Amino acid sequence: MQMLLGACLDAGARIAHPGEFTRRAYLEGRLDLAQAEAVADLIDAASREAARSALRSLAGEFSTAVDTLSAQLTELRALTEAVLDFPQEEVDELHLEEARARLARVRASLDEVLAKSQRGSLLRSGIHVVFAGRPNVGKSSLLNKLAGEERAIVTPVAGTTRDALREAIQIDGVPIIVVDTAGLRESPDEVERIGVERAWREVARADIVLAVLEAHAEVGPDEHEMLARLPEEGVRILVYNKVDLAPGVPAGRRPSASNEVWVSAKTGAGLEDLRRMLLEASGWSGDGQSTFLARERHLRALALARRHLEEAALQLERWEFFAEELRLAHSALTEITGAFTPDDLLGEIFARFCIGK
Repeated sequence: MQMLLGACLDAGARIAHPGEFTRRAYLEGRLDLAQAEAVADLIDAASREAARSALRSLAGEFSTAVDTLSAQLTELRALTEAVLDFPQEEVDELHLEEARARLARVRASLDEVLAKSQRGSLLRSGIHVVFAGRPNVGKSSLLNKLAGEERAIVTPVAGTTRDALREAIQIDGVPIIVVDTAGLRESPDEVERIGVERAWREVARADIVLAVLEAHAEVGPDEHEMLARLPEEGVRILVYNKVDLAPGVPAGRRPSASNEVWVSAKTGAGLEDLRRMLLEASGWSGDGQSTFLARERHLRALALARRHLEEAALQLERWEFFAEELRLAHSALTEITGAFTPDDLLGEIFARFCIGK
């Protein structure tokens, strides 16, 4: 194969640039930009759900949703421009009501597309989940149970975990990065102290923090201090481990406490509820609804369009400003499918493709 490739290059051929075939398809109008990006998403898909979402985007489902939004905005802008073309005519209440109704429909459709895109983005980046708790509460045992294998060292000795241990798992096809950290306590040991500092840094970056406590023991001052230090951003789930040591205490969730779950890393009791809570806390919906494997730039464009539509709703009595906000929202949407995309952005997008593809 190397000899054949060398002969082709000697005859005047060259190696394809990263993403060149897909970029040509986009420039020739065979694919729009969102579909072209879906080619790379399909190649990089790390789960079955991610591959399915990428295939839907490649087939044009995401683009169709965005194009439908653009068409609705075009109709609303046409109505608005028609009014602006005749400034001597007074805008009556009928025009205002029609514009208000159309705008409400566009905003509802945009919210639905954004929600599907946010759920789908989880399939790309995964959810960053960090265990936090005092030494020997069972964080490492819980990680091993969720991972399905012995990934973390578990001993009765407090302070066994000194550094952050990451493990990639999947729950219903959703990728989750689970991080086990050092037990949070004051320690004279220099290595353990560094591990605790790293643990707090991991907690600060987490999407979801699993604060692990012991089900058979009272929550003491040290635990209250730890809970008080947890960041307000993100999601916090209280996991009461070792429920097998607490007679009469059932495992699982409590209807009265939506962010608490009782589990046993030893027996596995309550872990299925914990898995469900992780999916719910991340915003994932496993009800069979379609999701769009949206990229960060897609989410930013949709969020920008949403902000302009919100501002447009406040400018209904001032048609010039109303029309401008609609134009800006429309411009944000067209960047998703590439109807208007700067050349430098195209270079950045296709540079991330594998060679040729």
